[in-house]
Amino acid sequence: GFHPESKESSSLLQTAVSVLQRSYLDSKSQDGFQYSQATLVENDVFLSELKAFAQAKEAAGYSQEELEETFAFLLFDNEDEAKAVCQTGLRVNSSSISTLGDPAKGVYISKYADCLHPRPWHHGKLGYIVICKLIKGKVKVVSENHTTSYTCPSPGYDCHVAVSRKNLPSKTSHGQAFAQSQYYVYEVSDDSTAERPRQICPYIVI
Repeated sequence: GFHPESKESSSLLQTAVSVLQRSYLDSKSQDGFQYSQATLVENDVFLSELKAFAQAKEAAGYSQEELEETFAFLLFDNEDEAKAVCQTGLRVNSSSISTLGDPAKGVYISKYADCLHPRPWHHGKLGYIVICKLIKGKVKVVSENHTTSYTCPSPGYDCHVAVSRKNLPSKTSHGQAFAQSQYYVYEVSDDSTAERPRQICPYIVI
């Protein structure tokens, strides 16, 4: 649900901002963003599914590290789109990126809070960030695939990430940095793909 402004919301804003600031790719971003309003997303279905996912994977022998909750980020231009994701969840076929896996079989979500869009954020632009809780599970590093025969979800894994390039050339375009800092998250069982992977749970809209 969406709640009116209150004392809780100011501490929620602090929580949200500290999550965002801990998740910047570029240290210069600390001064570059202003956040005004935070709304807690309370969706019991998503929370219980996140828990169920964790329990199922724990039973399957996943390590504590693989089950750890982390944060990931989505950016929307308007509040309605942000609210829609909080209500329906992040669903397959919602991404224009395809380099880490087939967008029809999984979802893309950003690892860094300052690299949320293929184009750099220009001064004065407004947007809504949805902070999500994410359980990465078993992560497979894949090379980026720029062809139209998309990489499929890997059996036995839950998430793809791009090969990390420690020696990124300083002139890496923002678009490349964006594509390389995505998680591709999916949930596949018995050859069917979940419409909405349970391991992503919208948490705060800011």
